[in-house]
Amino acid sequence: MVASPEPAVPATPAVPAAPVAPQPAGAPLLVARDVSKRYGGLTALASYDLDLYPGTIHAVIGPNGAGKTTLFNMLSCMVKPTTGSIKLAGEELVGLPGHEVARRGIVRTFQNIRLFGDLPVIDNVMIGVQMRHQPSFWRSMLSTAGFRRQEAAIRTRAGELLDLVGLADRADREAGSLPYGDQRRLEIARALAADPRVLMLDEPNAGMNPSETDALLQLIRRIRTDLGLTIILIAHDIPLVMNLADRIQVLNFGSLIAEGDPATVRANPEVVAAYIGTAKHA
Repeated sequence: MVASPEPAVPATPAVPAAPVAPQPAGAPLLVARDVSKRYGGLTALASYDLDLYPGTIHAVIGPNGAGKTTLFNMLSCMVKPTTGSIKLAGEELVGLPGHEVARRGIVRTFQNIRLFGDLPVIDNVMIGVQMRHQPSFWRSMLSTAGFRRQEAAIRTRAGELLDLVGLADRADREAGSLPYGDQRRLEIARALAADPRVLMLDEPNAGMNPSETDALLQLIRRIRTDLGLTIILIAHDIPLVMNLADRIQVLNFGSLIAEGDPATVRANPEVVAAYIGTAKHA
């Protein structure tokens, strides 16, 4: 089956220069080895490896059908690999349910926004914070002083995260009433509320206009700098990736065809071929 052709890798527009990428130090935080996923006779992802170092921004790109979503689903343990190992700080994750992986520090957003649209903006973020602060049944039922203090602390933390993503002034609005770009930023705030070690962003600027995309680029940089997070993202927006990522992997037909810094990936002939759909990949 021929992958849907994507536009040629475009020239990167002028944007504020990214900070110098941190040099990997010590052991990688997230390690994947020989990760594959097969559905019957179809191989969605084959022999994938990853070394994700603390404090870096890592991007995964590729044409439609390349295996990017399958990869994200396995790294977040929503889907179990057919083969391979995924370790966070040395702990094996394969076989754990997704909510346990989130508790251990891998939290993701989704390409299709999954907010509680009828709830206020701040409540959406508080739900994420509460994942780390589960009160006992009786403290909740009796509304003890300790429970009330905890609820106040959760609300304060949610407000801080809304301020970080630029939504503090919309805290009481219904989430579903926000413009699309604001909903994207709210989803990031909710993911941050779970206090992740690795933040996974699935097409974070999907549906955004250029101005919103540029604001998102600055936000992701700030999240990395201010919160010290490690970030891995899927994106089709090549200029965004080239201006943001420290390291890029390129998937095509379920296989890793290139990996390196943005300049190295841009110059790779296999990457160019994958994106313009030459006869080599027909």
